[in-house]
Amino acid sequence: MAGALAAADQVVPLDFNLYMQGKFVYERNCIVCHGQRGDGNGEMSPTLKPKPRSFREGMFKFRTTPYTMLPTDDDLRRTITHGLSGTAMGAFSHLQSDEVEAVIAYVKSFSRRWRKPENYAEAISLAPAPEWLKKESEVKAHAGVGQKLFATNCAACHGEKADGKGAAAIALKDIWGLPAAPADLRQPHPRCGDGPEDLYRVLATGLNGTPMVSFEATLSEAQRWDVVAYLLSIRLPSVPVL
Repeated sequence: MAGALAAADQVVPLDFNLYMQGKFVYERNCIVCHGQRGDGNGEMSPTLKPKPRSFREGMFKFRTTPYTMLPTDDDLRRTITHGLSGTAMGAFSHLQSDEVEAVIAYVKSFSRRWRKPENYAEAISLAPAPEWLKKESEVKAHAGVGQKLFATNCAACHGEKADGKGAAAIALKDIWGLPAAPADLRQPHPRCGDGPEDLYRVLATGLNGTPMVSFEATLSEAQRWDVVAYLLSIRLPSVPVL
């Protein structure tokens, strides 16, 4: 009962002044990619890969909330201010905090999912990084375990080499009907973030709107950290820009 009340409390009446400020921020910074209607069909959209996110379905990949649930404001704030590596979504760190709050409110206006309490959930309590992650000798052992778990649970899509070329990859699509190419998990800057906790978060929450589901019920916390150790062990070096 308390959880339901907490979710309902998150549905707040529209603040018209905040909405109008957010509209101004959106039109200056976001409309060229995400479009006037928030459908991902902005002027630059045809030239971009991956395609800019449509906000109209209320589906957001990068969250701390359970699979299928709406993100928290902190989740949206993180994406806006830090961007998404490997996409046209840059870091809008130049925006003032009130501008970020306003554009978050405006983005929410594009989908009716934000009006329904059942779509809200509190952030998942994610397990802290284990102490062994700081010890190279122990990380190697855990990575070996993680490699076996990866082969069983992830290789069909991400490939045996974690290069995104699994047997099932070619047929995967997202809810927008677009090809959902599995990530090359060897890349030095994953879209979800560079840290071990970022990789763990995706394993726990999944990516809404894509075939990447949550492994919270499939893998234990310890097993998820083993997979993270494996992914860190195969990460390619970052090449400096000359």
